[in-house]
Amino acid sequence: MDFAEKVESVFRKNFNKEPLIIRSPGRVNLIGEHTDYNMGFVLPAAISKSVYFAIGISNNSHCRLIALDMNDSYEFEIENLQRSKKVWPNYLMGIIDQFLKSGYKLGGVNCVFSGDVPIGAGMSSSAALGAGFAFALNEVYQLGVSNIDLVKLSQKSENEFVGLKCGIMDQYINIFGRPDSVLKIDCRTLEHKYYPFKFSDVSIVLFDTCVSRSLASSEYNKRRAECNEGVAIISKKYQDVKSLRDVTIEMLEENKSLMSETVYKRCKYVIEENNRVLLACSALESMDLKQFGIYMNESHIGLSKKYEVSCNELDYLYELVVNKSCVYGSRMMGAGFGGCTINLIKNDCIEEISNLVKEKYKQRFGREPKVYITSIGSGTQVIKG
Repeated sequence: MDFAEKVESVFRKNFNKEPLIIRSPGRVNLIGEHTDYNMGFVLPAAISKSVYFAIGISNNSHCRLIALDMNDSYEFEIENLQRSKKVWPNYLMGIIDQFLKSGYKLGGVNCVFSGDVPIGAGMSSSAALGAGFAFALNEVYQLGVSNIDLVKLSQKSENEFVGLKCGIMDQYINIFGRPDSVLKIDCRTLEHKYYPFKFSDVSIVLFDTCVSRSLASSEYNKRRAECNEGVAIISKKYQDVKSLRDVTIEMLEENKSLMSETVYKRCKYVIEENNRVLLACSALESMDLKQFGIYMNESHIGLSKKYEVSCNELDYLYELVVNKSCVYGSRMMGAGFGGCTINLIKNDCIEEISNLVKEKYKQRFGREPKVYITSIGSGTQVIKG
């Protein structure tokens, strides 16, 4: 029984009704890391790993949520939304909270969910849960909310009700993802453009360091402050500069002597990474995966040496595969200090590369990395209703 069948079956047993079935994907970001809060470009894709919802309207204001993978459930009244210590219900209640705050009329809802987006591996299980639930409520209550407003509402829910100051990329790609395509998102204008990613002989493979990202939050805030410091210095001479998106390498070099070496390195990485995203998009238009992979490799080096958000484990995973002929590109993905590397690997040598990585990594760090193989899929969609 697959995930869709499983949630549908459990819903029927518990609620004796026919549900609407929704599929909501996880995501990867191929290139464009730490550029979002600098108003730059990112290049994510929705993936085949997903969360599946079976959802239906209840007869009153009562809501019941069933999390199959956690063997847990949660019940509440829609008029009395209170944060839960269990945490996971907050991602769903926060969405209801945002719909109500926006003036939409909702009653109670019953929902069963399950899926294979791993938690804490950098594939944004949180956006798959939150944005997917927003999409599901919009469908089941026929609210008529636009896709871009679902994205904004979902991000706001995570910021306000859950209490995580995430950017908008994860929710955006969750709703707007397309098969065989990556999505360039302009984080300043929120405009987007699709680029082809149709390479049938290549898969996206994630190697998980299994390192807790304990430093990620504090260092993330530090990086944001360092970037803002660079912008403040440059904007004294160039008043149109509002973010690093507005800064050229020439402008940075001109102001280098006015800033610390650390701030200079942070700014240089972001400016170069924004340029890499644009170059990577051009490579995809030419179906040049080899060149695209080169930009991914350069991104990792920049993240490790200039932005300094990598760690020994991430660097080692990168070094193990970067010179392999069947690996097009590799880099760390996400906030850093743990998490995964993202790798583009030819299908016929995934097993060989994965076995090598597991063996060498375990020899060096005493634990085996997790391996996730996935492909690009569609955004959130109704699959039965």
